[in-house]
Amino acid sequence: MTATLTHAQPHGAGTRRASVARCYRFELVKLVSQWRIRLLVLACWIAPALFVAAVSQQSSLPVDTLFGRWMHATGWAGPLVMLGFAGTWALPLLTSVVAGDVFAAEDRLGTWRHLLVAVRSPRRIFAAKAFASLTVLLLLVAGMACSSAAGGAVAVGNQPLVGLDGHLLTPTDAAVKVLLAWVCVLAPTLALAGIGLLGSVALGRSPMGLLLPVLVALAMQLAQMMPLPVAVRLALPSYAFIAWSGLFTGPAQLAPLLIGIGVSLAWAVLATVLAYLLFLRRDFTNLSYDGSGRRAVTVGVLPLIGLVAVTAAVLTTSITATATGSGIGQDKVQRSVATAFAHLYRMQTEQLHRPAVTEAQLKATATCNKGSLQVAAQGPGNDWRCVVSWHLPGVQAVGQAIYQLDVTPDGRYMADGDGPKEVNGYFLVRTPEGDTPNPLWQFDGNVELLSTSKG
Repeated sequence: MTATLTHAQPHGAGTRRASVARCYRFELVKLVSQWRIRLLVLACWIAPALFVAAVSQQSSLPVDTLFGRWMHATGWAGPLVMLGFAGTWALPLLTSVVAGDVFAAEDRLGTWRHLLVAVRSPRRIFAAKAFASLTVLLLLVAGMACSSAAGGAVAVGNQPLVGLDGHLLTPTDAAVKVLLAWVCVLAPTLALAGIGLLGSVALGRSPMGLLLPVLVALAMQLAQMMPLPVAVRLALPSYAFIAWSGLFTGPAQLAPLLIGIGVSLAWAVLATVLAYLLFLRRDFTNLSYDGSGRRAVTVGVLPLIGLVAVTAAVLTTSITATATGSGIGQDKVQRSVATAFAHLYRMQTEQLHRPAVTEAQLKATATCNKGSLQVAAQGPGNDWRCVVSWHLPGVQAVGQAIYQLDVTPDGRYMADGDGPKEVNGYFLVRTPEGDTPNPLWQFDGNVELLSTSKG
């Protein structure tokens, strides 16, 4: 029985096709009845809260992760730490288990003939399975977001959050931005889900179909760690897993985020359409069908590679005026460091109960070099060195502080204070209420890859 023969059969009263809604409910029940899916749902709704609450109470924090250094200060840092982990590991694994197995399971069980006789429409079977997979994935992502937010709120509290440029977000603003960040990663999750559907259809019972989303995600993460041109970086849907950090700057760095979401949705649509076309053309009479590697390459891999090439070419021509090469330049780094320092200096001033000062009064500037004067100050690296200068009202002397920067290829950097000791040389400052973490000792920042405008 093939898809073509199924369409050609007459429709009588007793052979009426099942509706898409009915097929969807049936496929959804099949998914949630599996023990591994139930276990994943339970883990996504409980484990993040326990993780965030436990880490927030530790003496040492995951300072190498974005917002990890603020988990003692606010409950809104925990969901963002969890989001970074989810984008790297959890979401690719979830899409593999759910979308990567939804068609292959029928091949393993040999139930395609029974399903086609009952539904009498391969198109409706595909739509029902795709929508059921999407529903389960949305449930899992919502569980991680809600659980991690609840764990942070209970363990630490509803406190303001320090953004990536040093400005302070009110609890309400932080909650809105955290929600938007989790919503934004749905786009690359859909892209991986589309790849999972494609692998499940094209490779049949082969384990490679189940592993395909994880392998593709790992390859794209390795690519993001390399010093690629910014146009190529944005042409990969994996960039949307990290571009949400632009929401936590003022003003928000929306251009890379919107491009990442658009690219991810294009991948999701293309991969799903390819999976649909392959599904309609497969032979259901072969009970030992293990997929076609040649067809998977020609119909699956090559179109996606072509999409990357076309997207990179379009982005290269459209962003030439705003970014070249890696997109990380001396002027951008200097503006970002000076802005973050000014905001955090005000925070330190309030901690020490000194006279209030504004960013305009400080007039903070930064002079940054990479390696030495003979090396061009551009691109990622851990050899950036910045000297920040500022002025205090009524004081003629110019204050200066030194920072060592580690700038990653995606524009994120960690600034490590290198003196003077009373400003950024120690991780605690002594206040009338006791020792408090020094906001100027180390801080995270973000270089806007596509912007050359002065803030």
